Amino acid sequence: MALFPQPTRTSPGPGHVIVSGDDALAERLAAELVTVYRESVTLVVPSGHRADLAGRPRAGALLGRVQTVLGPRTRTVAADGEPGAPRLLEAPEPTEAVLAEAGVREAAALALVHDDDETNIRAALAARRLNPRLRLVIRLYNRKLGQHLEELLDQAAALAVPGLDPEALDTSTTVLSDADTAAPALAATAVAGTSKVVQADGLLLRAVERTPPAHGDVADPGLCTLALLSATASDPAGAEGSDASGAAGPLLLPDDRTVAAATGRGTVVLETVTHTGATEPPGRLAGRVAPLTSLFSRRLRWSLAGLVGCVLGLAVASWLTTGDHPLHAAYLTLLDLFAIGDPALDQPLARQVIQLLSGLAGLLILPVLLAAALEAFGTFRTASALRRPPRGLSGHIVLLGLGKVGTRVLARLRELDIPVVCVEEDPEARGVPLARRLRVPTVIGDVTQEGVLEAAKIHRAHALLALTSSDTTNLEAALYARSVEPGLRVALRLYDDDFATVVYRTLRAAHPHALTRSRSVSTLAAPAFAGAMMGRQILGAIPVERRVLLFAALEVAGHPQLEGRTVAESFRAGAWRVLALDTAAPDERLPDLAAAPARDGADRPAGLVWDLHPGYVLRPQDRVVLATTRQGLAELLGRQPRLGTRPADA
Repeated sequence: MALFPQPTRTSPGPGHVIVSGDDALAERLAAELVTVYRESVTLVVPSGHRADLAGRPRAGALLGRVQTVLGPRTRTVAADGEPGAPRLLEAPEPTEAVLAEAGVREAAALALVHDDDETNIRAALAARRLNPRLRLVIRLYNRKLGQHLEELLDQAAALAVPGLDPEALDTSTTVLSDADTAAPALAATAVAGTSKVVQADGLLLRAVERTPPAHGDVADPGLCTLALLSATASDPAGAEGSDASGAAGPLLLPDDRTVAAATGRGTVVLETVTHTGATEPPGRLAGRVAPLTSLFSRRLRWSLAGLVGCVLGLAVASWLTTGDHPLHAAYLTLLDLFAIGDPALDQPLARQVIQLLSGLAGLLILPVLLAAALEAFGTFRTASALRRPPRGLSGHIVLLGLGKVGTRVLARLRELDIPVVCVEEDPEARGVPLARRLRVPTVIGDVTQEGVLEAAKIHRAHALLALTSSDTTNLEAALYARSVEPGLRVALRLYDDDFATVVYRTLRAAHPHALTRSRSVSTLAAPAFAGAMMGRQILGAIPVERRVLLFAALEVAGHPQLEGRTVAESFRAGAWRVLALDTAAPDERLPDLAAAPARDGADRPAGLVWDLHPGYVLRPQDRVVLATTRQGLAELLGRQPRLGTRPADA
């Protein structure tokens, strides 16, 4: 087992965090922990018996990539407290001995993000034996197995230390899937064009940069104003977020007076992610009962309507010519229609003509009724089949790929009531049953073949979300979609970061007025894994130029800065701000607000309330959602940042 010590730290200190993995998620997670949360990180990677293309050992190449992600300022720890690169351990597998050398006994949290579920489970069991108080974050693809594993490891921690309360000590086990954690950001990218989102109780929130309003205009503050951008953010000659020429940097969590006094500076406001495009055509009934429009074709409906009108006309004519009671006249018409009435041999000429016309209508109505029965039978037989995109659909999102990631994104988009059309080459893909159950229009075919995207109504779509497992397929679909609709919003899933950067820059240069985003699942999933390592109270983080805002859910009890104060009094400019209140009863609250609620949890009481009255007094039993700086959260939790964060970087 080889060790790559850093010049600033040769052994882990107490309270550090450990990341063990073998792919890009481990790299991004280590970068997130260092740059956003300023944690001391130990990175455990597989043995370097293989070399990369440049001939370097695998672990050494990984360290170089992590340092590239972190930036040049993270290579060493400066005197003002800038973070350093992770301490690196190289080992074949994260065995108990390897974890002990990594310092798991003194660590605050451990993330196991290997691509193999069995490796992660073995390491988690060993880590829990070494440190029952350890906060565990495990990457598993099998979500049902993950639920049982969470219960098992939390129960093991409680039995190992008598009287230990995992929730009170935040010694929890969290099982995550990179597909689940990346789905909200991918959905937000397709809907709103940004991945700067935070999920709270199933609601997606995004940070939106607003340019300074024109003279006399009033800017929309959204849910609240999170920050004032630097004075040079909108100046092409200035350096964004720099202190050059006396330029002011971003001001986090300003008060209303500061926002009103700041002229010529952009703002960052908090908004909910909603769909502004067109919705699906009306006329579809909810539930499992097929509506009349889908049960019978349009031509058949018109035929039935014409024959019914003809029968009514014959009944009225019989009533007027014979002078019988209307009901008796209608009865005679029906008898003639079904050819079971007596021949009108000795009746007036008008009665004989009406009988002949009724018999002719009866001959016409029999094949129409047979066609209606066959169509209804065929409709019910194909009720479980995939729907085709309706003719009037527009403003929808075209989703390419119904694999592991695409399935999660589809579920998230439908939870937001956003119209989707799926395109999948494999009719047996894992997301096809979900699309069938949700009655989402789906086109089965190769997206690279001509006519497939046209069948998905790409020319009237709001956005294209390419999530197949092939980078070239995603790129080809994006280029073809742009040739059909140059202004289409496009988001691609690309595995290689360098390739994604080149593609993004090229598409942006070729189509400067169209929104293009290239996303890596590991990059989108890393913030959720990092937040889970910090504790369940962390909902997410949003960067503002060179600084970071954290979103946290805290119980009011035990925090004198919040308890007994009004919402307005609890606000501390530049430190924290109460955004929402959880109105659910304490025993009915979600343990983790950052997790999407289950579909069967629709009957759960209403959760977060965002439009809080400034005079509301916070009670000890309340739970609130706050926007806070790193330094502010450290003060609320009664601890200091690991690496001496400067107040200016809070």
